[in-house]
Amino acid sequence: MMFPLLIVLGLIVLLVAWGVGIYNSLVGLRNRVKEAWAQVDVQLKRRFDLIPNLMETVKGYMSHERETLEAVTQARAAVGGAGSIPERIQAEGGLTAALGRLFAVSESYPDLKASQNFMALQEELTSTENKIGFARQFYNETVMNMNNKVQMFPGNIVAGMFNFKNEAFFEVTEEAQREAPKVKFD
Repeated sequence: MMFPLLIVLGLIVLLVAWGVGIYNSLVGLRNRVKEAWAQVDVQLKRRFDLIPNLMETVKGYMSHERETLEAVTQARAAVGGAGSIPERIQAEGGLTAALGRLFAVSESYPDLKASQNFMALQEELTSTENKIGFARQFYNETVMNMNNKVQMFPGNIVAGMFNFKNEAFFEVTEEAQREAPKVKFD
C-alpha cells in the first residue's frame, strides 16, 4: 500500500521540479532579453546624443539641404517619442535611414568632408553604428532563444500558464532602409 503512494509522490515531485526548471529558464531568458535590449539601448542613446553635434557641424556647410537636415531632426524626434520596444525599433530604423541620406548628401560638400569636426563625428557615429549592429545581433539571438522556449513543447505549457509572451525582433521594417543611400556628385 505504501509503495504505490511513494511512486505517485515521486512522480508529483518530478513533475513539480520539471515545471520549476522550465519556469526558471523562462525567467532567465526574459531577463536576458531585457539585458540585451538594454545594451542596444545604450548604443542607440549614444548615437542619439551624437546627432545634435553632427547637425550643428553640417548646418553651416549644407544650408540649402534643408530637407535632409529636417528628415534627421524629425527621425530623431520620433525616436525620442517612441514608447514600446517595437515602436522604438521602427523609429530607430527611420533614424538610421535619415543618417544614411545625410552622409550620402555630405559627399557633395568637399569642405564639409575635410572638416576635422565632421570627420571625428562621422567616425564616432560609424563606430557607434557597428556597436549597435553587434548589440542588435545579440538581442535578436536572445529573443530567438526566448521565443523558441515559449513556443516549443514542453516549455509552451509552462509559458502559457505563467503568461510568458514572444518578444519582438529588431528588424528592418521599411524597404527603403534595406537600400544603400544613393550618392550623386554634381
